[in-house]
Amino acid sequence: MHPDLASFFLTKEEPAKSCLYALREIVLHFDPNIKETKKYGMPCYLYGEKAFCYIWTDKKSGHPYLLIVEGGKIDHPSLVQGDRARMKTLTIDPNEDIDMSTINEVLVLAKSFYDK
Repeated sequence: MHPDLASFFLTKEEPAKSCLYALREIVLHFDPNIKETKKYGMPCYLYGEKAFCYIWTDKKSGHPYLLIVEGGKIDHPSLVQGDRARMKTLTIDPNEDIDMSTINEVLVLAKSFYDK
């Protein structure tokens, strides 16, 4: 784990904390080219040298989400644009089982913008 990120995960309350750790592992194991760093105070995952996604929590609900950098180019029913111009979010309910198929679908779609 990037040394500056430990406090991000440790300061979260359960069940969000466990969900965030699980999302981290899912993203890092999705592709060997994905590396972890810290940008804007949050965990950032790079594909090569380019930002691929971030992990964060919603301020109102406290639910974790993946912030997909190229999400604006992806048409997937689980992604939410909100007021963002480029990125979309994939919110995860920490009280439910993680939907691995949806996360994998979104990550595969996102990766297609980096393989060129």
